[in-house]
Amino acid sequence: MKKFKTAIILFIVFEAIAVSLWLSTGQLFFLLNFTYIGACIAVGEVLMVKKWKYAREFVQFTVGSYMLVFLGLICRENMQIEGFWYYLLSGFFGAGVLHYAIAKIFGPLLFGRGWCGYACWTAMILDLLPYKQPQGSRKKIGFIRYIVFALSLALVLLLFHFGKATKHTMFLLFVIGNLVYYAVGITFAVAFKDNRAFCKYICPITVFLKPMSYYSWLRIQCDEDKCIHCGKCLRVCPMEVEVNNNSRKRKNATECILCQKCKKECPVKALK
Repeated sequence: MKKFKTAIILFIVFEAIAVSLWLSTGQLFFLLNFTYIGACIAVGEVLMVKKWKYAREFVQFTVGSYMLVFLGLICRENMQIEGFWYYLLSGFFGAGVLHYAIAKIFGPLLFGRGWCGYACWTAMILDLLPYKQPQGSRKKIGFIRYIVFALSLALVLLLFHFGKATKHTMFLLFVIGNLVYYAVGITFAVAFKDNRAFCKYICPITVFLKPMSYYSWLRIQCDEDKCIHCGKCLRVCPMEVEVNNNSRKRKNATECILCQKCKKECPVKALK
């Protein structure tokens, strides 16, 4: 059972959240929602331990498509950052605010940027593109994410100012926003030959994720006594994290999406 420890811990955490929210609000939705997500993540972790090639993609599509299609398009909840601002400014601390609090604000203290690797419906599509490994050097345009972050808040404030901040408007914004994100993400991926270019330079959610991910409990660690410094792990990392360095100040330290590609590539099993 020891090798499934991470899967068990993650499921217990999500189940604790599910039960706590259900009992405190009386809404069965929270029990079913977080139980489903926790179960998908736990199953994916088990499949990863079993070395199934598409274990991460299993979680990415079961969770990502659930949030995009069921919560977003069917339940008409805006799960993008504009939805978070909308609910926060409305004083309604429902599903949208809880989603951000758990997955993107406080959750990264436990699982870092696992959201980006296992649940993001934007990355879910972008990861299907052929540019699995970054081509060329990292671009110094990460400041764009802060501009998008500020613009998303400004947009929602304007909607409130003009009395247009309604559930229907936010749903339309969710649909349009996703189409724009996909278009921009694919364009940047092709331009930079990098599937994760959107995550590195554009995505406003990283403004929340980066500071908390620095202190993440769940992180890739290197047994430096085993490491032969072949550099294979560095070449396959989609986020260009210096994974063979255990320091929290390592290069791109807060950007690890826990995809496990480095662990699979390591010839001496130095990464865990």
